[in-house]
Amino acid sequence: MVKAVVLEQKDKLSLRDIPVEEKLGRRDVRIALRNVGICGSDVHYYTHGKIGPFEVRAPMILGHEASGVIVEVGTDVTDLKEGDRVCMEPGVPDPTSKASRLGIYNLDPAVRFWATPPVHGVLRPTVVHPADFTFKLPDNVSLKAAAMVEPLATGVHGATKAGIKPGDIAVVTGAGPIGLVTLLAARAAGCARVIVSDVDEAKLELAKQLGAAVTVDARVQNLVDVVKRETDGWGVDVAFECSGNQKVAPTLFDAICPGGRVVFIGMPVAPISYDVTHAAIKEARVEHIFRYAHVFPRCVAMLASGDIDVTPLITRTFGFEDSIRAFEFATKPPTGSVKVQIEMPS
Repeated sequence: MVKAVVLEQKDKLSLRDIPVEEKLGRRDVRIALRNVGICGSDVHYYTHGKIGPFEVRAPMILGHEASGVIVEVGTDVTDLKEGDRVCMEPGVPDPTSKASRLGIYNLDPAVRFWATPPVHGVLRPTVVHPADFTFKLPDNVSLKAAAMVEPLATGVHGATKAGIKPGDIAVVTGAGPIGLVTLLAARAAGCARVIVSDVDEAKLELAKQLGAAVTVDARVQNLVDVVKRETDGWGVDVAFECSGNQKVAPTLFDAICPGGRVVFIGMPVAPISYDVTHAAIKEARVEHIFRYAHVFPRCVAMLASGDIDVTPLITRTFGFEDSIRAFEFATKPPTGSVKVQIEMPS
């Protein structure tokens, strides 16, 4: 039995003991959790009970954005040891699947991803995880920052899929956690300027601090008008949709330049649509992001370099015993709140 944050069913959370048995395999490590972020998907499972085809049908431990300290290693693990500070990639694919063999393991239908039904997450004292998906932290990367590697990986994957070139101009719609890490990733990939749009003035101010060249308050400003003004009427090279707002998506094809790219990262709660003919006239390239692949080591290296700082995104921290209150806070966050983390007892 372990004490954990358990989603019993839609709208019902408990902090209670739950039976979890995890045997340590030869290529596994056992990790004591230290910091766990509350993701939008955790909140969505809590408030809606499902995301697309993934539905909560039995009690499930939440949490997948995590860092910790190794407390035990399997007999065949040689590159990690007890006491190492680590972050963990939460999705483990079938290494023999066709998707894995093609290098797109994030799309493996058999992937086991923490806190995605029916797989338990990590808001609990320890977890057993494959060493191959566990990454040692440099001394200058804090455990708090390391728990942000998972969302950062989404932004880096999006920037990679966009094929950013040095000097590109980009738009990011939505200044939540994923929008802001996408801003950081776009800047790191070579974007000369990034325009960020949102309806939260405090988040837009944070976007400026993180390197946004221009911010757009979507309540009172028209994004396309601002883009045209900032690009002499040409449009941006890349538009990243991170808000999940169905009304935003169609406007992005007006914001991009001829031959531009639109990258859908945010998960909308309902289907979106756009004018294919309008997109075709610009020969727009459209990309979709589902999690990430092959980017965790790069994200750790980016944090270690000091060129990217994710800690300003962590706007509230709760103790493990206050986890239920943390989720209530994350469900109805105040203005300016970005990332909520839960600090596990050491």
